[in-house]
Amino acid sequence: MALSDVRDRMVARAAREIAPGMVVNLGIGLPTQVIDHLAADFPVCLHTENGLSGIGPTLPYEQADRNLIDAGGAYVSTIAGSAFFDSAVSFALVRSGRLDLTMLGAFEVAQTGDLANWKIPGKFSPGAGGGIELAQKARRVVVLTTHLDRKGNPKLLERCSLPLTARACVNRVFTDMAVVDVAQGRFHLREIAEGLSVADVVKATGASLVLPEGDLPRF
Repeated sequence: MALSDVRDRMVARAAREIAPGMVVNLGIGLPTQVIDHLAADFPVCLHTENGLSGIGPTLPYEQADRNLIDAGGAYVSTIAGSAFFDSAVSFALVRSGRLDLTMLGAFEVAQTGDLANWKIPGKFSPGAGGGIELAQKARRVVVLTTHLDRKGNPKLLERCSLPLTARACVNRVFTDMAVVDVAQGRFHLREIAEGLSVADVVKATGASLVLPEGDLPRF
């Protein structure tokens, strides 16, 4: 199966994490694709840190308002009730704990819930950015990422080697291989992708996994 298909199923599975009535921040990268897996009439308030709440579907270039983008630069649309605001108001929403859920990308996640998602040594980075506050202030933090990096190294680790965004903040990780919860300082395997075995996931994980009894759900 093509990697794009696997990632699409991962994002679709992550979209089911959103419950009706939630206020949800979609971070840069894979999380911004979640909106395309929500029904047009799904009752959710989506937030992007660059100053928009109430986000509609992403649009192709020829249909887009070129001034209307999300935090990752994708062209988005508005819906009834959409609101625009400056960065101060946007982060006031974050800091005051109004986000039920934030979905973030990651370079590494530790079994303690530590998150590293902003800096690879030797690579250009504009700075840690809003992810620091999103990771600390949202009521629930989930990560969308590939299970392995481009060199085939695990991203789920005993401890992060990269600079941290925030400590002990991640509740759940969605990867192209599995759904993994973070609890009591351990990774807990909850679901696996179609076509993979538990042994495949264990081998690709850089920390021990707590395995449930019985068959695991698949996505």
